Amino acid sequence: MARKRSNAAIPLAIVVFLAGLILAHYSILIPGVLGVGLVYVAISFLSSRLNPFSLSFYLTVKPSWLSIGTLAFVGLALVGVAYGYYVSGLGPFAPGLPRLP
Repeated sequence: MARKRSNAAIPLAIVVFLAGLILAHYSILIPGVLGVGLVYVAISFLSSRLNPFSLSFYLTVKPSWLSIGTLAFVGLALVGVAYGYYVSGLGPFAPGLPRLP
């Protein structure tokens, strides 16, 4: 019997989150862009989950609700990290620029 739901996006979201935290020391734009990208992917997965006509068009195995929620949460967390770094001045805005005062 074929699987109906996939949790494959969860480990990938965690890896992207850790990469965003590490790369935030080079530029606070990186976690922001990664976060917005993950939220976009979560919305895309949500639409494939709810659209009855996308049974085999987009994904052969539908993402689970847990993986969609994890992607959205990690994406919003990365945007929050970028904002927190911006407010506190922990990271440079772009590579090569000084840190914000």
